[in-house]
Amino acid sequence: MSRGPRYRRWLPWVAVLGLVLIVTAAALAITRDDNVTNLGVQFKPQPDVPPPTPPAKTSSYPAFEWPVYGYTKDRVRQLPLGDPAAMHPPYKENWSLHGSTLLEFPPVMGAHSLYILKNNGALYAVERQTGHVEWKDKIGDLAASSPAYDNGSVYAVLLLRPNSSDAGRVVAVDAKTGRIRWSRNLPSRSESSPLVDSGRVFFGTEDGTVYSLDAANGHVKWTHRAPGAVKAGIAMDAGRNLYYGTYGGTVQSLHARDGSVRWSVSAGENFYSTPAVAYGRVYLGNTDGNVYSFGTDHGDLGWRHSTGSYVYSSPAVADPGGAGPTVYIGSYDGKLYALDARTGDPRWVHDAEGKISGGIVVVGDLVFYSTLSRTSSAVGASTGRFVWRTHRGAFNPVVSDGRQLFLVGYSSLFALQPKR
Repeated sequence: MSRGPRYRRWLPWVAVLGLVLIVTAAALAITRDDNVTNLGVQFKPQPDVPPPTPPAKTSSYPAFEWPVYGYTKDRVRQLPLGDPAAMHPPYKENWSLHGSTLLEFPPVMGAHSLYILKNNGALYAVERQTGHVEWKDKIGDLAASSPAYDNGSVYAVLLLRPNSSDAGRVVAVDAKTGRIRWSRNLPSRSESSPLVDSGRVFFGTEDGTVYSLDAANGHVKWTHRAPGAVKAGIAMDAGRNLYYGTYGGTVQSLHARDGSVRWSVSAGENFYSTPAVAYGRVYLGNTDGNVYSFGTDHGDLGWRHSTGSYVYSSPAVADPGGAGPTVYIGSYDGKLYALDARTGDPRWVHDAEGKISGGIVVVGDLVFYSTLSRTSSAVGASTGRFVWRTHRGAFNPVVSDGRQLFLVGYSSLFALQPKR
């Protein structure tokens, strides 16, 4: 056989080998450190959030609102304190509420109560000072979100409504009695922790629909068809613009008044992370292993920072202790990252006890996180140094009213108070 035909016989194999090398190179490009920083993208001052007002020692247990997942509508997940060290350990346990059903998402607070939505679709009202269950109701069969509190009502979305295999529900109940005020069946499942603003309820669904409902009666104000499933919560800025990410890698901003699109950008793979909006930026993690920052005006990429694995975690954004504006977020690589909010450069990286899936919370000058290794921990916000740990928890760690920490265990809730 001549040399010419022999080479032609091997050409298909050479082509296949070349394709394999190209695919391998692409995979390596995805997993290597490919951080991006665009300093020309807007970065604005952040208005101060006042800390809770300390009540007089003679007063009764104070009313307080932690109304949505992430504390504020911008979902920055920070509770500032007049004394940043006021919630430092060691802690004493004031009460506990034990159960066997997963608590994947934390409670919200309104007046004197905590409102908890368990994964089996049971909604609870619990008195904050004593842990007494005021009422409970099984409003669905499956849930994976926090409820929302507003003006004496509690709003909850469900992955599965009763007796359904693939469709959810949104419900409004009286916060004092648990009586259902209105209910709306959804054509698909939802695990998007609702947001309430100006008499509207905002959330997304797995079929890619963003809803704006009348908070008084559940009537549809508008819907928007997103380019992918909206799994996480929707954030809002001070100008009442909405922000969310989708499965499929799209980040969008809508006008809250009518659902019209302000901007839409594509990035990464799937966004499960609930975004945080601060400093003229929107921050969220992606399953491609990156944390992203986009300008709120036009969606320009401010920065992208690579971690070693999936980023399902929802970020906290804060500037405690004068360390500078910082994004705190966890990764499946088992690390907690503190990233410069403007540039994405690491301020510090803390080795956690396992994969971090849930959101991060800043209380005073402490950063709280939980791991899938069933631990919850606190580190210093400016240093990343270890401060406290318990072998309770898995997903989202704590909420606080400035007097107590409410620790979310795997299936139980604990009220902790600083011993001093």
